[in-house]
Amino acid sequence: MGGYRYSTLTCSAPVLPGSVVSVTLADMGMMAIATGTAPLGVHMMLQATPASIPAGQVSLVASNVGWRTHELVVLPLSGGQAAGARAAGADGKVDEASSLGEASNPCAGGSGDGISARSVGWVTLTLAPGRYELVCNLANHYADGMHTELDVT
Repeated sequence: MGGYRYSTLTCSAPVLPGSVVSVTLADMGMMAIATGTAPLGVHMMLQATPASIPAGQVSLVASNVGWRTHELVVLPLSGGQAAGARAAGADGKVDEASSLGEASNPCAGGSGDGISARSVGWVTLTLAPGRYELVCNLANHYADGMHTELDVT
């Protein structure tokens, strides 16, 4: 994670049920004044710890330590599909019609307009055994590296 700039968080998640997955959202080489659509080719990352959890109730806590607004969307991965292999549309986003839920509300749970810099958002889901892709689906963020696999056993 070297080279990523981290900012101090202004809020935290409450005690949440089930297995807790900590998700770090970050961008590199951007400044606090960065606004608008992220350009392609900018280094961003989304990292989940742990990367494997037991099936059942799962709380995902997304901490935005970067400069830009981010979000966390949970998508199922099919058979041999690899994380990071989805095709982005002309809008710079991947299809999220199969989304199981998202954390995109700053300092709160559930969906909203995005987790602003230095904020935390969370979502609690019931996940069956399988492979899931955690993504930031704001324009160009997926193509810029904001995706990872979460394995549920």
